[in-house]
Amino acid sequence: MASGRWRRAGSALFRVIVVWVVSALTMLVLAGILPDFQLESGSGDSATRVAMTAGWGAAAFGLLTVLVWPLVVRALLLVPALLLGLLVFFLNGSLLLLALRLIPDGRGESNPETAIVVAAVMSAVASATSTSLAVRDDEAYRRRLSRLADRRRRRRGDAGRTGGPHGTVFLQLDGVGHAVLVRAMAEGLMPTVAEWLASTHRLDAWRTDWSSQTGASQLGILHGSNHDIPAFRWYEKDTGNLMVCNRPASAAVLQRRAIERTGDGGLLTVDGASRGNLFSGGADQLALVLSMAARRGRRNRSRAGYFAYFSDPANAVRTAMSFVAEVCREIGQSSGARARKEEPRVKRGGLYPFIRAFATVVERDVVVSAVIGDMFAGRTAVYADLVAYDEVAHHSGPQSRDAAKVLERLDRSLALMAKVAEHAPRPYRIVLLSDHGQSPGRTFEGAYGLTLKELVREGCGLSVPHKPVRTGSGSEARGAVRVVLHRPMPDGDESLPLPGSDPVVLASGNLGLISFPDVPERMTREQLDRRHPALLPTLAGHPGIGFLLVGSEEHGSVVLGPDGAEVPVAELTDGTGPLAPFGAGAADAVRRTDTFPHVADIMVNSMYDPDTGEVRAFEGQIGSHGGLGGDQSRPFLLSPRDLGAPAPVGVELTGAEQVHTVLRRWLTACEGPQVPLGTQKAGTQKAGTPADGGPASGPPATVPVTDGRAANGEVPDLAG
Repeated sequence: MASGRWRRAGSALFRVIVVWVVSALTMLVLAGILPDFQLESGSGDSATRVAMTAGWGAAAFGLLTVLVWPLVVRALLLVPALLLGLLVFFLNGSLLLLALRLIPDGRGESNPETAIVVAAVMSAVASATSTSLAVRDDEAYRRRLSRLADRRRRRRGDAGRTGGPHGTVFLQLDGVGHAVLVRAMAEGLMPTVAEWLASTHRLDAWRTDWSSQTGASQLGILHGSNHDIPAFRWYEKDTGNLMVCNRPASAAVLQRRAIERTGDGGLLTVDGASRGNLFSGGADQLALVLSMAARRGRRNRSRAGYFAYFSDPANAVRTAMSFVAEVCREIGQSSGARARKEEPRVKRGGLYPFIRAFATVVERDVVVSAVIGDMFAGRTAVYADLVAYDEVAHHSGPQSRDAAKVLERLDRSLALMAKVAEHAPRPYRIVLLSDHGQSPGRTFEGAYGLTLKELVREGCGLSVPHKPVRTGSGSEARGAVRVVLHRPMPDGDESLPLPGSDPVVLASGNLGLISFPDVPERMTREQLDRRHPALLPTLAGHPGIGFLLVGSEEHGSVVLGPDGAEVPVAELTDGTGPLAPFGAGAADAVRRTDTFPHVADIMVNSMYDPDTGEVRAFEGQIGSHGGLGGDQSRPFLLSPRDLGAPAPVGVELTGAEQVHTVLRRWLTACEGPQVPLGTQKAGTQKAGTPADGGPASGPPATVPVTDGRAANGEVPDLAG
């Protein structure tokens, strides 16, 4: 055992020396390339003297990085997260200037601009060197993870990993449909997931509600109810509010309503953590949770979780560089798509490259880092959302090469978290799931030359604006970006209606909602025909529209379709009438939505072609979700076999509320009732409290982690 310790110590010393030597050589090379960066006196020095100066500079820079960087980042937690990411280069350059001043005889010299470049290159090279050494020695990497876990146990006073009770990590791959996952495994894009399926897990598909989008699905999964969520965005006549699922204020209201309806705090109320989600699930450990972003207090702001991400300067520089690389990659890919005249295609300019980079790089790494910290802390239940695929597939297409590359990178993140689970202080089961899929297809405007709003105004006999206002994207990443930048949500097409009779037309993927704000109750077909006799025939007869749902004085509610089809909601059946192309479960989904208090006056679902799988999105997306039709309604659930089947053989899991029931059953079945690890008591939240779905009064006494840190602040390499 003693010899093993000496061998490990020698190996660690060797790695430190190698990184130092490589950093010194990098400094020498940069001094030879960059005219404003010098390592010798004005009269010149010998090669040996210059090499010693580089060694001094590299050592001083490395030491300052280890000692000063975490303190600086913690002091800057009040800075918005993305701004902190941009300050990474400046902070690193400042540390290099300070390191040069510490070189004996003052031989190091650089101007501030060059210092930023030199520091970025040195950090990247040092990180790559350290990573390559770890990759070459997989056992060394495993020992590092084990060492972090041991330190955590010593702090807690635990004897070690006992084998039970199990913790559970729920990882949501946002927007990855069942068919996409199966195809990705078959094509070798996701070997980690394929290995799980072949050895320890089972794969099931489940069916979403009519509103196939993250707001409805995740609220149902985490809080057990998505009642009265008709779409991603909708207008509420009784309050005059426009509800949008990726707005913090709306998300907070929806979470409160769900808790009031169920009388339960959520899936994660017992020693839980919520990472990168729209809703908290009742967890007291939060990072990038939209429903809590508007709350005051340091623990609940959007920057929670960023300290672990930025505290390692090598990670910070590497991620900042990856961010820039992803922006350039998106610009190159979109330019290539335009040059090849690919169809369908949507505009991908403006801020979109930066939003994509945030979703695929920054948010992914923050969430993965937080989950790693949660497992080292031994939390009972963790639910995390990775939104990268959903964001890219919206604009590049769900079956595009761009989206496939994202799946490859997500698989590497899953492999890292699985490896960490092996060294956590308690055994963990990993459940992989998605909230919805995506269906491809040209946009409604691209296919027919007008927007849904323009079509509605024509049907109402109203003037059509020559320059329609662009509908905001329904992606979760955009809401998260605005939260971390502390930016208000845009108005545009989502602004509140002006007094008058003009309809409010909203888009949620291929689901449209039309409301008349001057009529306080839900309008019926008869009222609509008297007021705008051409509107319903115009909509129902359009080739881009599959069916309409409207109220009826005679039948309660009816579904209208092409060629004058009209079916009372009570008589709807799958496979017949206007719902014939939409498959099993469509009739029940429509009936359920029809009972919602805030269902729109007219619910519009686009056409769906079963042969091509295409729909027509009412917003600027060539991969969309939000309504019925195709893969968007078929997400997946990949679960350990020892947890038991999610549903009996031959029975399909239907709706997010049923998924919540299954996940709660699995949590209870993880070798006894849900209990925090060890003696962890403070911060444990009881089901049903607090009423607003907020966090408990304080973090667990033995777990000083709201930022997802692993033990002693170290975070394994998240590169890739």
